[in-house]
Amino acid sequence: MQDTSVGKAIGVPLLGEPRLLGDMLDLSVRRFGSRNVLDFMGRTLTYAELGEQVDRAARGLQDMGVVKGTRVALCLPNTPYYPILFFAILKAGGVVVNVNPLYVERELAHLLEDSGATIIATCDIAEIHARVLKVAGQMGVKHVITCPIAGALPTLKSIAYRIFKRAEIGHAPSDARHSTFDALLKAKGAPSPVTVSPDEVAVLQYTGGTTGEPKAAMLSHANLVANADAMVVFVGGEQPNQDRVLGALPLFHVFALTTVLTYSIRTGAEMILLPRFELQQLLKTIDRTKPSYFPAVPTIYAAITTAAETQKIDLSSIHACISGGAPLPAEVRIAFEAATGAKLCEGYGLSEASPIITCNPIDGLNKPGSAGLPFPGTTIEIRDREDPTRLLPVGENGEICARGPQITQGYWHKPAATAELFADGALRTGDVGHLDADGYLFIVDRIKDLILAGGYNVYPRVIEEALYEHPAVLEAVVIGVPDKYRGQAPKAFVVLAEGLVATPLELRDFLRDKISKIELPREVEIRDTLPKTLIGKLSKKELVAEENAKAAASEARGVDA
Repeated sequence: MQDTSVGKAIGVPLLGEPRLLGDMLDLSVRRFGSRNVLDFMGRTLTYAELGEQVDRAARGLQDMGVVKGTRVALCLPNTPYYPILFFAILKAGGVVVNVNPLYVERELAHLLEDSGATIIATCDIAEIHARVLKVAGQMGVKHVITCPIAGALPTLKSIAYRIFKRAEIGHAPSDARHSTFDALLKAKGAPSPVTVSPDEVAVLQYTGGTTGEPKAAMLSHANLVANADAMVVFVGGEQPNQDRVLGALPLFHVFALTTVLTYSIRTGAEMILLPRFELQQLLKTIDRTKPSYFPAVPTIYAAITTAAETQKIDLSSIHACISGGAPLPAEVRIAFEAATGAKLCEGYGLSEASPIITCNPIDGLNKPGSAGLPFPGTTIEIRDREDPTRLLPVGENGEICARGPQITQGYWHKPAATAELFADGALRTGDVGHLDADGYLFIVDRIKDLILAGGYNVYPRVIEEALYEHPAVLEAVVIGVPDKYRGQAPKAFVVLAEGLVATPLELRDFLRDKISKIELPREVEIRDTLPKTLIGKLSKKELVAEENAKAAASEARGVDA
């Protein structure tokens, strides 16, 4: 087994104190008080202002009944309300429950019931607001806090929003159960001190929705501080900096939580928050703010690359782009760097690891197809999938496992699932890959995405990477579909680049000398769009469900799948 541990000893804070997220904020408020901490659509907030609003909100939450361990749900898009309430909940002694604002009623109800959240904060966008109020009422949530979008905008934009978007603004009843963010800030005095251990839960981060009901990874203060510290060491040193971090990904997603929010607070950087990804708005924001660091997902980088073909895009201010959330196709990285001149590095992680466990060096060797080196303080192990107690040698594919101070304690109220999550104390990622002699990690595929075709293991990512080599392919997804003779067969779904043409037959012929016969897709289907998650990650579960339904219908009619 190749020893790939890097950085300081596991379990030791990489940068020392603090180890509580609230203390981390307080330290930065003292050090960088007059410096801007965030920019939202042109409205700025300093570290001193953030610290003052966090303390007032924490006092307000305590007056509302928050005590140590109270779960408070945040159902918010990127606005200043998220970082304020995130740290306020923690300083009040509570636990943050991250909620995707686009969850449907069933999903939201599950998260509220499973977490036991008694308070939820949301925005006043009518569609989201109405859904939250309805489900919160059904689930017996004690308090709903409404955060008005107009209140987060610069003055002129706020006035325009109230005028032109008034039909899209939700309104809460005037009663003791419903409150507003402004009312929360009217609390008097500092929050009462709460004794919290670094190893106690700070965030419930729900994950695993593709294989059933989502489970909550319990992320402690120590977990999240450790990953923020590792980010600091990885990005380039332990000294405070004046980075401007572009936050195009939602903060409720663990990738942005670490690479945007906690990293910025730890280093005194400024967050430039966008409420959602919209390409032209993103490009205008880059031009206005000149960010220096830009974490995102592959589809966002691909969109910028496509736009660069028809318009001039200046990314000269950005010294690093870190891609996560999904595999980064080599062709996307090459095209993005050629079009923009910015360095694009692929990282890898999962919610259960707060989330980052490996990344390609910003200023070092980036190996094509690799997810990089272990993050500072992290050890990567490759274990036999059939016998997880057995470590595999360099170059041999097996399940990727990780150890480090950022690794979750397990799943909230799920002891059986927690037991399955670890092998000899190492986190089992559910991904297949190998290490090379230099300690670089190469990911082959998700275990759950593995296609079993006629007794052979077929990895969708291998086929997807080959498809991306075709100049007409903009996006590609490969899944396993039912096959009467082989059990499963690969099927590819492709979106073509604008103005370029390719037929399914041409694409299959293109693949013939790039992959094995068993890997050749039984069918290539060209579509206008492919399903994506909120952060822009290509999603397979909708396609799998669609194909399974088609196969079931064919079987019912007596037709071969």
